[in-house]
Amino acid sequence: MNIPQSSHPRIIIIGGGFGGISLAKKLAGQEVQVVLMDKHNYHTFQPLLYQVSTGGLEPDSIAYPIRKVLQGYDNFYFRLAEVNQIETDKRIVKTNIGDLKYDYLVVAVGTETNFFGNKTLQQNSMAMKTIPQALNLRSLILENFEQALLTDDYHEREALMNFVIVGGGPTGVELAGALAEIKKGILPKDYPDLDTRRAQINLVQGGDRLLPAMSEIASKKAEDFLEKLGVNVWKNIRVTGYDGRLVTTDTETSFETATLVWAAGVKAVSIKGLDAKNFVTRCNRLKINRFNQVEGFDNVFAIGDVAHMETEAFPNGHPMMAQPAIQQGRLLGKNLIRLIAGKQMEPFTYKDKGNMATIGRNKAVCDLPNFKFQGVFAWFVWMFVHLYFLIGFRNRVVVFINWVYNYIRFDREARLIIRPYKKEFKA
Repeated sequence: MNIPQSSHPRIIIIGGGFGGISLAKKLAGQEVQVVLMDKHNYHTFQPLLYQVSTGGLEPDSIAYPIRKVLQGYDNFYFRLAEVNQIETDKRIVKTNIGDLKYDYLVVAVGTETNFFGNKTLQQNSMAMKTIPQALNLRSLILENFEQALLTDDYHEREALMNFVIVGGGPTGVELAGALAEIKKGILPKDYPDLDTRRAQINLVQGGDRLLPAMSEIASKKAEDFLEKLGVNVWKNIRVTGYDGRLVTTDTETSFETATLVWAAGVKAVSIKGLDAKNFVTRCNRLKINRFNQVEGFDNVFAIGDVAHMETEAFPNGHPMMAQPAIQQGRLLGKNLIRLIAGKQMEPFTYKDKGNMATIGRNKAVCDLPNFKFQGVFAWFVWMFVHLYFLIGFRNRVVVFINWVYNYIRFDREARLIIRPYKKEFKA
């Protein structure tokens, strides 16, 4: 990899997400050599992916070059690489561009879509965990309406204009709200010769309420907001299959649609060499102690979504959100320096700053530790928080201007088919 030898300990970070970036920044100026690896050369602000898929933002608004994050830091190196295996006995990371030895290894690879072993759903549905996937979904949505204009088949037209979103968490709720606003404010103007009132947005949740990680009042309010926007909310229904046209469930309910978006769950990305059953949980998360050390290792750490830390307050591990990753990354930066210096490390304690979700224009729900609120004020708080955590001044300005423009004009001008996408369905 052409990484120079150094007298300083080498710390390899796998993953340029919230955790990996926070850790890298914390190690700046320290007497260590840091190598950050990722299969993309950019950091993705995943909470706003749904706005890319619905034409509210262009992808470069929520992406930031990793190399730019590390500019000016001594002893920092970035390599565009895909990790294939970790040999913990030899302290080697094996990648598609070569091997590299480490003194300390930090796994921050994040998550991927969890289809719970259903191969048909994995092949035929649309996921939305990466920028390429969000762009594919954007193209597919727009192409479906273009195709609906051309067909004389009533059932095909209905299927092309119907959308089924599986999963009632923040991703599913926010995507459903955005699609409902497009149906209401944009489609009638873009397609005056198409009866867009026939378009349907269906949100299917396996549990008995939306946003299960939030308070019951937030769940109820989010459902009310969605229903007022015209979204069909289906609860206590589990999707069991999809063949490209028909969505089947564990009930008598079924849906005809050309677009099924799967937002029903995630699992940690697995890496060969760290896949032993004794320290991997049901969602592929690595079991770690209070110092983020992977169970059974003193020089291998995990942070963020891939890390499963059991505490009294979080017996099932911390939520798979940005805040735990950011906080763990910052503390681990301090702890690695302490460990190298032979000092005692500090145990991690998560400071829960709350949850929030937006359901569209002037509609959001916020659960803060001591305060819960919904509506317009929650929507402004949601916007401020997301702008604050975006990386890069330009991205903050571009996103803010887009939001202001979209709010005033009630428009989403990034509804562009830059690269056509055709879904190939498999039986």
